Amino acid sequence: MLQKPDAAASWNIAAHLGRAILNLLREIGLVTLFLKDMLAQGLTPTFYPRQIADQMLKIGYNSLPVVGLTAFFTGGALALQIYLGSSRFNAESLVASIVALGITRELGPVLAGLMVAGRVGAAIAAELGTMKVTEQIDALVTLATNPFKYLAAPRLIAAVITMPILVAIGDTIGIMGGYIVGTRSLGFNEYAYLKNTADFLKLDDFTSGLIKAAVFGFIIAVMGCYHGFNSRGGAQGVGRATTNAVVSSAILILAANFALTSLLFGD
Repeated sequence: MLQKPDAAASWNIAAHLGRAILNLLREIGLVTLFLKDMLAQGLTPTFYPRQIADQMLKIGYNSLPVVGLTAFFTGGALALQIYLGSSRFNAESLVASIVALGITRELGPVLAGLMVAGRVGAAIAAELGTMKVTEQIDALVTLATNPFKYLAAPRLIAAVITMPILVAIGDTIGIMGGYIVGTRSLGFNEYAYLKNTADFLKLDDFTSGLIKAAVFGFIIAVMGCYHGFNSRGGAQGVGRATTNAVVSSAILILAANFALTSLLFGD
């Protein structure tokens, strides 16, 4: 005979679920309040151009190698996979077009966002978290310097500006990766491959990826700053903040990508 579930066990499951939902709602509320303060205080004069330029160098230029390598190998692998699938239907000529579309619309911005989230989001959270637990942020307040203006705003502005540039370069490298694999390994004519790519791509395909990139940069900066500013508990707290910044950024990037794809390309 089937036994009825224990009432206490069912109640414990419901209690755990309820606490998880309440904690999620509380976290959403805290992030919203932090974002309001960050925008209201950080994005009003005065600005710190030197800090912004320094962050653009760290976020943008220093991320080029990892974004470029990721895009190149993704474009090459995508060309191989599409060729293997399209060859079953004698549609090999579509390889160049689909590689370009997949890179510019989806894979370019998403993979660049995830790589930058892992590299830059973690660095922002660790740096600000260390400043928080060592009371350096409190020292800035004592010196009449707004932490949102001096620490958060430069990172936010730099991330929003540099991410589209990174994605534009990554798109180019990714398409080039597909071109090299297509012409060197799969036997495509070089001129025909480039012509198919140029004829198929539209401006909207390229700009949609840049819009996504700016949104992803915003997410990475906000999550890194939020978890860094709210770090506590010494070295362990900084470690948690770093992990939470990367995980939350990755999840929000994937969710935002779905929402933006539906908005930009939905009927």
